[in-house]
Amino acid sequence: MRGSGERLAPGGTGPRDARDGEARTAPASRRFPRVTRDTARPQGGGRAASGHAPAPVRQWPLLSVLGGTAVGLAVVAADFARVGILIVGLALLAGAVMRWSLPSVGMLAVRSRFTDVVIYGVLGAVILLLALMAQPDPWLDLPWLEDLVHFTVR
Repeated sequence: MRGSGERLAPGGTGPRDARDGEARTAPASRRFPRVTRDTARPQGGGRAASGHAPAPVRQWPLLSVLGGTAVGLAVVAADFARVGILIVGLALLAGAVMRWSLPSVGMLAVRSRFTDVVIYGVLGAVILLLALMAQPDPWLDLPWLEDLVHFTVR
């Protein structure tokens, strides 16, 4: 442990023995370390553009999803709630499609590719369905849903 008086050897090869100044190397182990000091980057979490591009260009997938969500919320604030919520749901579905199809999406990658696609897709689909079924005058009518609500609530 580094906090118990051991220092790294010159060149960072391993801890230095305080008595004789020689570098020691730890034997290679296949076990996970007890204490982790860093987290692994999610698969596909690399830059979406080259490192020479400005930061907004490197993170265009995340910015497009956030931009679509911001546009949807602005439409909701302009008193067109159903259309604005549909835009938010479509932005999340677009994020799921980008996460699934693009090899590198920058900070849009939070977890594994499968988990991100499922989370973005389910949230986008649920938001779309709720917007389509919102009262008054729903655009989508599911007859079995009324029976389900009647069974569970009343």
